[in-house]
Amino acid sequence: MCLYAKVLGETTTGLNGAGVIVEVDLERGLPGFEIVGLPDMAIRESRERVRTALKNAGFPFPQNRITVNLAPANLRKDGSGLDLPIAIGILVSLGVLPQDKVQNKVFVGELSLEGVIRAVNGILPMVMEARRQGIPEIFIPAGNGDEGCLVDGIMVFTPGNLKELVSHLLEPYLESLPHKEIEFQESVAEDIDFADVHGQKVIKRAMEIAAAGGHNILLVGSPGSGKTMLARRLPTILPPMTMDEALEVTKIYSIAGLFKNRSGLVSQRPFRSPHHTITLSALIGGGVVPVPGEVTLSHNGVLFLDEFPEFSRAALEVLRQPMEDQFVSISRIQGTYVFPASFLLCCAQNPCPCGYLGDEKKECKCRPVDIERYRRKISGPLSDRIDLQVYVPRVQYRDLQAREKEETSVQIRTRVTVARDIQLRRLKGLGIYCNAAMNHRQVERFCKLDTAGNALMENAFCKLGLSARSYDRILKVARTIADLAGSDTIQTLHLAEAIQLRTQVNQ
Repeated sequence: MCLYAKVLGETTTGLNGAGVIVEVDLERGLPGFEIVGLPDMAIRESRERVRTALKNAGFPFPQNRITVNLAPANLRKDGSGLDLPIAIGILVSLGVLPQDKVQNKVFVGELSLEGVIRAVNGILPMVMEARRQGIPEIFIPAGNGDEGCLVDGIMVFTPGNLKELVSHLLEPYLESLPHKEIEFQESVAEDIDFADVHGQKVIKRAMEIAAAGGHNILLVGSPGSGKTMLARRLPTILPPMTMDEALEVTKIYSIAGLFKNRSGLVSQRPFRSPHHTITLSALIGGGVVPVPGEVTLSHNGVLFLDEFPEFSRAALEVLRQPMEDQFVSISRIQGTYVFPASFLLCCAQNPCPCGYLGDEKKECKCRPVDIERYRRKISGPLSDRIDLQVYVPRVQYRDLQAREKEETSVQIRTRVTVARDIQLRRLKGLGIYCNAAMNHRQVERFCKLDTAGNALMENAFCKLGLSARSYDRILKVARTIADLAGSDTIQTLHLAEAIQLRTQVNQ
């Protein structure tokens, strides 16, 4: 009997994997089972899972005092993926497995009570971290095989249960998963297309500008005017994801447990539409060991907030920082976790509580004080950060019956992609990829106005009471409109359209 064993495991921290050394020690005394090293509740409960799994798989369980240490001790560990290395460590300490048979191998997986190895979240970053550490072999659940085979340079094994794994360690017979060459091909939802939207020419134009420059957009209109329908089609006109973007999104979805039933990288841009009752932690991310929230799950995609004023004031105000910085920083005692949050925000709301203010067919019955209270739910600083604010009118009957074909998402997307390519060349080396991400100094450099443009901007700034932030954002939108038109300079008509799309709701 060895009495002491050391086995390698993995956990996650933020969006990355983190190596864990699982030390198991048996000593004389009353039977007991202690796990130390900042484990969360799921790991503490692994004591009963491991005990029962070993017995039901036909292995002995020591009647000693068992101490399991998870090193490094200052790293918070979460999830049930350490069940497997703890069980293997106990078997090594009992002498069932020699220590040299588990050297330079990583074990990750949750154990059922009968010894089956179950899938866990975050396998992709864990396997990538094991490869980074130079470990040649990793054992993961069969249910996570689609993620594991995406990583080259490490042998990935997927035993089905504990008995099968032990047999392989004693006399290797399992074959490692073949590496799946990533032939990344971006895909879009075929059942959602802008061709389904009749009329609404101005709104489609605004959506195209938002997609081309990465600009946040607010849609205001009566119930049934098509706000949600338009918003759901916004991802279909965004430029295709690059390989790096797809890998980053896949890591996020792996940690969040949303990778299931996939067989490769996430190839569609995310579209997240949380309900207005969402909690602050679910929106921004959080927990004892922080996990990604909706703003991170929509990274490189669209975050759609329907019934915008119905979200809690705290939830809306917390969006201001990630909208500016494109990341979320969550601080805990054990450290600070940073999650990416580069999303295009699309919001939709009614113009008043009853929804019919300004409607051509139905009369608004709201009192002025109710309308003012409703609008004040969105703070000025938050509203300032939304580049495009447009009114969505009621769809006309003649538009619904029109025979002419509407533009498809593919056609719009082609123009958007060309405009993004222009921006990439202009912003090369600055660490940003679209006009919306430019700072004030970059706006001054790339968004110069001629004499007529300066006069128009001065007139709008003074008469409409625009803020300094609004000034910069109008120039960014004008730059995007110029890019869509293939113009090197911002012309007066580009600026006029940007001002109109910025102030349309308040007119």
